[in-house]
Amino acid sequence: MTELKSLQNHFLVAMPSLDDPYFSRSLTYICEHNKDGAMGLVINQPSTMNLKELLEQTDKDLTVAEGKAEQIILAGGPVSQERGFVLHSSQSGWDSSLTLSPDVMITTSKDILSAIGTNTGPDSSIIALGYAGWTAGQLEQEMQDNSWLTIEADDDILFNTPIHKKWQAAVNKLGVDVWQLAPGAGHA
Repeated sequence: MTELKSLQNHFLVAMPSLDDPYFSRSLTYICEHNKDGAMGLVINQPSTMNLKELLEQTDKDLTVAEGKAEQIILAGGPVSQERGFVLHSSQSGWDSSLTLSPDVMITTSKDILSAIGTNTGPDSSIIALGYAGWTAGQLEQEMQDNSWLTIEADDDILFNTPIHKKWQAAVNKLGVDVWQLAPGAGHA
């Protein structure tokens, strides 16, 4: 049996042939991947909510800093869409955080939302509602079916590239023309 190579801190780049309405042309950041399955956040699908609207639901008395109110909240995946996740540059001190790489952490506690809204949070962050999850072996099977390509996560794409350009930026980093790849490529 081959040892599982963890894809934590990698991007899943949806192949053009992936026609699932939720994951079509998606770019997903993998937060956890082990023998039990995988969990990630889609980082290029905007939700209909901005930071001000989210904070109004969690902390009505908070005044949101100018320039932060319109920060787009992402639709992180189809699972538990009422749960919030913050991917951010490394900065400790939050109630519920996990280090994903030397430069990236994920936090699920509300204290970081208020800090982001008042410009006292991490330098870089993206906020998502919901997540993408795979059971044991499911992601590996989807990769064998050519639904996804993987590439090591890039902090610039993660935090600085506009939402609507993230997928193409990851594709460009792969160095291949994904439109030239046949859906069944790699299977003899």
